[in-house]
This record gives sequence, structure tokens and C-alpha cells, in this order.
Amino acid sequence: MKFGYRVQEAPLWEDLRAVLHLKKPLLLIGPTGSGKTKLAEALAQSFELPMNSINCSVDLDAEALLGFKTIVQQDGVSVIEFVDGPVVDAMKHGHILYIDEINMAKPETLPILHSVLDYRRTLTNPFTGEVIEAHPNFKVLAAINEGYVGTTPMNEALKNRFVAARIDYLTGDALRQLLAESVDLEDERLDMMYNIATELQKQVKEGLLAEEIASIRSVLDALQLSAHMPIERALQYAIVEKIEDPLERDLVLQLIEMWV
Repeated sequence: MKFGYRVQEAPLWEDLRAVLHLKKPLLLIGPTGSGKTKLAEALAQSFELPMNSINCSVDLDAEALLGFKTIVQQDGVSVIEFVDGPVVDAMKHGHILYIDEINMAKPETLPILHSVLDYRRTLTNPFTGEVIEAHPNFKVLAAINEGYVGTTPMNEALKNRFVAARIDYLTGDALRQLLAESVDLEDERLDMMYNIATELQKQVKEGLLAEEIASIRSVLDALQLSAHMPIERALQYAIVEKIEDPLERDLVLQLIEMWV
């Protein structure tokens, strides 16, 4: 386990660190609940750098990225001051910039970052005219959930500025070890949760369940809840109640009944 994150493939951790060491923007691609944000946090910790986060949405605008002007009092006089946003702050101080669900933002919002993400590593702040050169430690991570409601395909000019890595749900020994390290429970209950998680992933691959139903985040939630209640109820709260499709819901209930 690396800084609280377990990787599926042995070389992946060092490969991703190498990408960031070379100051290449890194794009993490994978389903919801696969641990992309946790991985970003772990990578930031490994470089001993703070992480400035941006959660993208259709309402994201330039001010949310770069900052805004405000009026402050200095020696009894009102003056206009610029408050740095997460991008400007990360560039100036050498932090890691993490852009979560980058494909949720409106396509016209993000081109302002093109010069930040390529070899120039600079930004001309449209609100102040200041030209900002990135600190040598400045690094960029972004994450996307492909094909989810509310997302749009990334602009090719933007995507081309990233090196991409696919982050899938953990399987096999890596999943079993993650479950065992997450909560202190007897082996029988851990085996039940491992078998259910594995079966959910199998049904996703066969196209019978939506990808998010096999979320590792939800499985961990269920496991932690099961330390305080029967495992059936824990699974109901953490997984079943979030499924809208009746056929998918029935299938998951059948899988739970088979293993519990």
C-alpha cells in the first residue's frame, strides 16, 4: 500500500510518479469509486506537496479556476485586491493541482488552462494581466469518469496535453487485501464481501449491471457498516438502495442472497 492507496499492478505507482516527476499533466481515467481521488491524494503525499482541488461542474467558470477581485480595507481606504484561485495558487507555490471530473466542465471553460498544461507552464491572468510562471514543483492531475450522465467528451486539444492512465476497480489479491486492511472483521465476513464484490464486477463485465454498482467505495462502505449491523442491511444501505433500475436491483439482491 502506497500512502493509503493500493495499486492493482506493481509498476503503476512508480510509473505515475515518473510522469509527475517529469512535470507531465496526468489524466486518471476510470469508473466512479475506483479510487482516482484517493490515488491523487497519495501521489501528492508521496511528493510531500499540498493539493489544490477543483470539482468541475457545468457552473465552473474562470473565477472558480483563477480567482476573483474583491474590495478590502487597508489603512481605512477601500482597495481592490485579487484573491488567488486554486490554479493560480498552485502555480505560484508549487502545489499539485487536482481537477476532478474534468469532463463535467463546459468545453469553453477549460482552454484557459492550455498554456498551463503544455511546455509553457505559464498563465496570463485575464483579471489582472499578470503573467504567472509555474513554480518548479507545480504538477497537474485530473480525473474523468467516462460515459456518465452530465459528462462531455474532452476537447482533443485539452486531452492531448495529458498523459493518461486507466484506473480500474481492484480485483483479486489486491482487493482482498484492501478489504482486510479497511476494517477489523472476522475472515468469514471479509470472504462474503470479497465474493460479492467479485461477482458484481463479473456482472458489470457481462453487461448486466451498470459500472458504478461495482464501486469499490460502495463495497468499502458496506464492509465498514457491517461491523455495526448485519451484513445484509449494510449492503442494502451502501449498494442496493442506490440502484434505480428494477432489474439491476433484483440481480444484486440475488447475488447477495447467494453469498450471505
